[in-house]
Amino acid sequence: MALSENPEEFGHIDFILLDEINEKAFMANLKRRFEKGKIYTYIGEVLVSVNPYKLSDIYNDEYVEEYRGRELQERPPHIFALADAAYRDMKRLTADSCIVITGESGAGKTEASKIIMRYLANITKQVQVVEKIKNLLIMSNPILESFGNAKTLRNDNSSRFGKYMDIRFQADISSKPLGGHIKTYLLEKARVVFQQQGERNFHSFFQLLAGLTESQLTALELSKDPQKYYYLKQGGDEGRCTSDDKTLHGEVQRAMSSVGFSAEDQSNIPKSWQQS
Repeated sequence: MALSENPEEFGHIDFILLDEINEKAFMANLKRRFEKGKIYTYIGEVLVSVNPYKLSDIYNDEYVEEYRGRELQERPPHIFALADAAYRDMKRLTADSCIVITGESGAGKTEASKIIMRYLANITKQVQVVEKIKNLLIMSNPILESFGNAKTLRNDNSSRFGKYMDIRFQADISSKPLGGHIKTYLLEKARVVFQQQGERNFHSFFQLLAGLTESQLTALELSKDPQKYYYLKQGGDEGRCTSDDKTLHGEVQRAMSSVGFSAEDQSNIPKSWQQS
C-alpha cells in the first residue's frame, strides 16, 4: 500500500498532491492533519511542522528505528526523516549538508534543532563521543536562551537572535561525530534598553535577581525587585521575576559548568553587569 493511501494518515501527506494549489486548500489540509494529531506534512523535500504546544510521544527509540536509513517519502512525514536524509546525503556525497529551520516566534525552531541532534546522536552509534557532543550542544541551550531569549506578546520564551549550529563529522566511511560549535548572530540588542508593554527584557536579568541570595545581591548592590530598574520595568507587570526564573538560574549555572565556564567566570558575569 502506498504511503499516501495509508488509512492512518489524514489529508495529503505532501502538499504537492493537492488537487488545487492555493492558500485555502493548503490551510484546510494543514488543519485536517493537525486536528488528527499529524503535526508534520511535506512539500516535496520541505517539512512543514505545526507546534502542538504539548509533549508528543513520537521521538522515542521506536521512531528512530522506523526512520533510520529510510528514504524521505518512505515513511509518514517526520523530522527524523529530514535529519536522516541530511546525514545520508553528507555520507554519500562526502560534502556538507545543511538543514534550515525557519518560522515565526513560538513555531518550535529551538525544539526542532534539539530533536535533530538527539536523532543524530542515536543513529551514529558513537555513544561516548556523541553523548559528549550532544550534551555540550544541548547544555549550551539554557545559556543561549538565558542571554538571548525574552518574553514577547506571542511567546514566553522567544529567541531574539539567529543561531547556526555546526556538527562536524569524520571524513571517512565511519562519519562519526567529532565536535561542533554554535554561532549566534543578529541579537536584538535594542531590547536591552526598551521593551513594549506586555514584554520583558532578556531572561538573564530576571534569573540573576531571582537566583542570587540576599547576601550576593547585597554585595553587588542590587535589589531583588526588577521593578526598581528602568530597563526591566518598561513592560509593566510582565517585568517581574517568576518562580521559573529562580529554577532556570540554577539550570544556567549547571550548564555553564558543563560547557567549561570556570567558577570565576560565572561569578564575574553579574559583576560585569554591575559595572555597566
